[in-house]
Amino acid sequence: MTNKTTGRLAAALVVAAMSAGMTGGAWAQASGTTGGTTADTSSAGNTNGGGLPQVQQQGDVSYTSGGVGLDESRALLREQAHWPLSLRFTGPTAEYLSGVTVRIAGGKGGDVLSTEAMGPYMLVKLPPGNYTVYAKYKDQEKKQSVNVSGPGKAKAAFHWNIQ
Repeated sequence: MTNKTTGRLAAALVVAAMSAGMTGGAWAQASGTTGGTTADTSSAGNTNGGGLPQVQQQGDVSYTSGGVGLDESRALLREQAHWPLSLRFTGPTAEYLSGVTVRIAGGKGGDVLSTEAMGPYMLVKLPPGNYTVYAKYKDQEKKQSVNVSGPGKAKAAFHWNIQ
């Protein structure tokens, strides 16, 4: 085949794949673009704007998590000062983790939040008080006590040496 024919064939294949909707996710990964479809409420570009992942509600507790993409990471780090509790999850060589099971127990031992982190950062709105944060990655659970006293005050980092 000539270069001209090869180029036309390649262009036709790209157009066909794009019209079938098959390259969107691969292109987003290759280009570093974050976000997803409009139905993906955990991604950047949702109703919160500014790259902040969708805020979720569980009982009286609001929370958001993410940070896999650069926009989300920046938004979550920027917003830490406005949330009473900030959590970070890292693995060996400080790589960011997602899929961490998070459980927060109140001072009287009852759970106030039980969810899965969608990325390395989680922000939680809790009333002032003492809490225990349980974070489980794979089969290894860690816990930390935190004192929530106001926005931007309580932070906890969890690190696992397993992959």
